[in-house]
Amino acid sequence: MKFRLVFSVVALFMSFQSTAYAVTVRDATYTTKNAGKVVFNHGVHITKKGMINNCRACHDAIFDLKKKKHYSMADMEKGKSCGACHDGKRAFATADCVRCHQTKEIIYKIKSTGPTGFSHKRHLAASPDCTKCHPSTFAAGPNKHFTMADMEKGKSCGACHNGKQAFGVDTCVTCHPVKDITYKVKETGTTHFSHKFHIEVAGCAACHPKLYLPNQHNKRVGMAAMAKGKSCGACHNSKDAFPVKDCAKCHPSRELTFEEKSTGNVVFSHKLHTSLYTCADCHIQMFQTTRSSVKVSMLDMEKGKSCGACHDGKTAFSVKEKCEACHKM
Repeated sequence: MKFRLVFSVVALFMSFQSTAYAVTVRDATYTTKNAGKVVFNHGVHITKKGMINNCRACHDAIFDLKKKKHYSMADMEKGKSCGACHDGKRAFATADCVRCHQTKEIIYKIKSTGPTGFSHKRHLAASPDCTKCHPSTFAAGPNKHFTMADMEKGKSCGACHNGKQAFGVDTCVTCHPVKDITYKVKETGTTHFSHKFHIEVAGCAACHPKLYLPNQHNKRVGMAAMAKGKSCGACHNSKDAFPVKDCAKCHPSRELTFEEKSTGNVVFSHKLHTSLYTCADCHIQMFQTTRSSVKVSMLDMEKGKSCGACHDGKTAFSVKEKCEACHKM
């Protein structure tokens, strides 16, 4: 009984000693003022050569657990703190910032130009030196917003994007993505607007934001308003660009075939008619810009309806004559 009691006390003492000397390590997160959060992984470091389960490699010679002193990157470059090992020889150099300071792709929500992306990955591939931007040009956190006018003066992105070190800030579409737009217009049919073509000819500043906000929430403007210089008419005035009355340049037209059993199919040539008249001569007073389900007889045309409005023997040949011009018999 006495032996059992002594054995139990010894076992308990050994268990206590084992527990007392057990060391639990965990990742340490440092919140820095100018470079975001930095995570130090104990688990990775104690598996490295010369440091395997050897806490004394760092404590307390390099890091004093009692003092908890903070070191700057300048101190580390001189061999202090992390720089004692991270010198580019024993371990990667402190200049490899992204190994410790995590970066991410950024999307700026800009009202005037739409969402704009900034790629850390792309910029670091071009120049791996983080100090080129941080903290002299940008703080590693929220920054003051700069306008394009500021950037043109060398502020913010303009410090590098000046047309010499990197493409100029006037090359808008490199950062502000654009796409070709299709407008569904009831009166004139589907209308396409090509950003690519217009950017090559005039540039972004010719239209944005003076004429148009960089989104599709702009007020709809009719052809009459454009003819007075509004919207597209600001440039399409027959001086800077073709006039808005050249409808077919934007509103595509096609040759039409009307099926007629009694007299043979009838072909209507937009190409021929637009070479003689303007679109407004027919649309939308006489004809809508979509195919009508209502058929007009020759008798109606003789009374001035449909084609008969022009084909009256005065403006153009009469519908009563030259039938073969339209009906291929």
